[in-house]
Amino acid sequence: MRHVIVLALIIFGYVSTCTSEPSPEIIPIPGGKQGTGVTTRFWDCCKPSCSWRGNLRNTSATPVTSCGIDGDTAVDPDLMSACDLQNKGPAYMCTNQQPFVVNSTLAYGYVAASFTGSTDYQLCCGCVLLSFQGQLAGKHLLAQVTDAGSDLVVNQFDIAIPGGGVGIGNGCTEQWNAPPDGWGARYGGISTEEECDELPIQLQPGCHFRFQFMEGVPNPDVTFIQVECPRELVDTTGCELRV
Repeated sequence: MRHVIVLALIIFGYVSTCTSEPSPEIIPIPGGKQGTGVTTRFWDCCKPSCSWRGNLRNTSATPVTSCGIDGDTAVDPDLMSACDLQNKGPAYMCTNQQPFVVNSTLAYGYVAASFTGSTDYQLCCGCVLLSFQGQLAGKHLLAQVTDAGSDLVVNQFDIAIPGGGVGIGNGCTEQWNAPPDGWGARYGGISTEEECDELPIQLQPGCHFRFQFMEGVPNPDVTFIQVECPRELVDTTGCELRV
């Protein structure tokens, strides 16, 4: 079986070109989602929508971890989001749900995703391999779906990147004393890497990721394929897609 997996990785071009780098197995899901898509970026500090048990395909599964105002302490999944306008609660996005580099061509991270052009929970806690196109061709982001944006289009992946803009929600002002529209523009966020220094130190690694691994390229197009989630992402969110 192992030689089949390795062959699949070679065919899809997912193996690191540098043998001295970490090169984790990436296993496509037979019959899973795939296609072409677009990316955007956000970091609104709000409790992810996949943190609600009722939004999971299997409601007995553990939802995505949400945190208290410190961004680190896990809270009860039934607590309301700090971004809920009707019934404001104490639950925020956890600071460890930001992207990080695995090797020179692969990173792990988290996204809000829609495959239908509307609020879409069908792949909550599942994972996709996003293969960047254009200037970033050859680089990939393996991302777990932790959120479903109500303002996304078909096959849109909103990458959770600190300093990427708060979008329609904003818990960052209350959580981190960010400006009223978050750091930088409300949609798109900051525009230079130097502005990452304006963010709390806990969020700065993910902010720098955008300008280093992603080379500051704004909203690159992608091809995508559904894959098995690596243990590193599942252990961080506590959530795993169950069919």
